[in-house]
Amino acid sequence: MTESSNVQRNLALQRQWYGEPLGDRVRRLVVAFRISQAQLAEVLGISAPMLSQVMSGRRAKIGNPSVLARLVMLERKVLVAGVVAGDADAIKQALEDVRSSRPSVGRDNLPVSEAPGEAAAWPVLREVARPTELEAAAALLDGDFPALAGLLRRAAGAD
Repeated sequence: MTESSNVQRNLALQRQWYGEPLGDRVRRLVVAFRISQAQLAEVLGISAPMLSQVMSGRRAKIGNPSVLARLVMLERKVLVAGVVAGDADAIKQALEDVRSSRPSVGRDNLPVSEAPGEAAAWPVLREVARPTELEAAAALLDGDFPALAGLLRRAAGAD
């Protein structure tokens, strides 16, 4: 199998396992937190070369469940009001919270959702922000990320 076909296979596996290629998820975090890929790797507790391999599809998965848990934690912190607003102190605190966390994944704390589609994201969004904050975040994202802004609005108004 050629390297190119290996990468394509790994990216397909990432879509299946994680919902999308990990490179897309990581790039959003780098932009949202205004940090380098190497800084993100340090926050997640993974080596920069390993993160690069996962992002490029040369590796299919993040093998350490704690690293994956930190990635999800950081994705959730993107929606904290101060982070959305670009407040440097809020961004620094969010990164430090994740860096210093010691998540464990077990049968009692594995987040499992049976809600279909985007409705699965609504409880998580509501957990980190009030409806007014979700609306404000949507307004900030409208120009560059209209689909995400729509998701936030639907989460804010969903019953």
